Amino acid sequence: MNYFDFPLEEWTNTFVDDWLLPVWGDFFDVISNVLTVIIDGVTNGLLFIPPEVLTILLIIVAWKYAGKGVALFSLIGCVFLGSVELWPEAMQTLAIVLVATFISVVIGIPVGILSATNAAVDKVVRPILDFMQTLPSFVYLIPAILLFGLGGVPAVIATFVFAAPPAVRMTALGIRQVPNDVIEASKAFGSTSKQLLFKVQLPLAMPTIMAGINQTMMLALSMAVVASMIGAPGLGTTVLTGISRVNVGLGLVGGLGIVVLAIVLDRITQSFGKKA
Repeated sequence: MNYFDFPLEEWTNTFVDDWLLPVWGDFFDVISNVLTVIIDGVTNGLLFIPPEVLTILLIIVAWKYAGKGVALFSLIGCVFLGSVELWPEAMQTLAIVLVATFISVVIGIPVGILSATNAAVDKVVRPILDFMQTLPSFVYLIPAILLFGLGGVPAVIATFVFAAPPAVRMTALGIRQVPNDVIEASKAFGSTSKQLLFKVQLPLAMPTIMAGINQTMMLALSMAVVASMIGAPGLGTTVLTGISRVNVGLGLVGGLGIVVLAIVLDRITQSFGKKA
């Protein structure tokens, strides 16, 4: 059925070709250059540290915050990554996940705070988050490639769009769940709005906020294979190569590498939330 003509495709292409790229092209280039430096710096830093040293550090952190079981699994996982010669790829994936998660948290938590404390902001933010979460990830790979080219930068941008909503939603939820009697008591003792936020609401909301950060990190890691389609290095590329060559073993090895990273990061960040 075609009741009327709605040339959305033509309007979108005209907007991108005639206004977005000519006017904002230099701005996107600056963002791309900055993110390239950050991603390369994190990747080179992870690869510079000897795998044995990084494994020991990871085991110590896991043991201290998540328990002996997670520490043992971290050891087994790191040995696995080294034995199948995927340590560099794992560090590349980890770098993209860390950068994307950091950006999501830096932007998501303040937006979540504003959303929880301002009804007008919440009305604007909520449909945007719905759009970000429901739009298929392959759709926003196209503008990411168009604006930032191929490689780690568009992967971080696409991962940010996919993974940021939980950080916003859980921050807003955590602040809204702070009991009203606690807020009233704080105001009665003369707390300013700033003191109420930083000394009462955020500390009490921290377990929920940490749960949001945990979900953000897991969603970022789940984008590893999709991001490899636009040139992102790492374990996703290994899986994609296995798919293109119909190599079941290679795909399994790359997939298990992602699983190892996911479980270790999930358990450790969960433990941070429980101790918050």
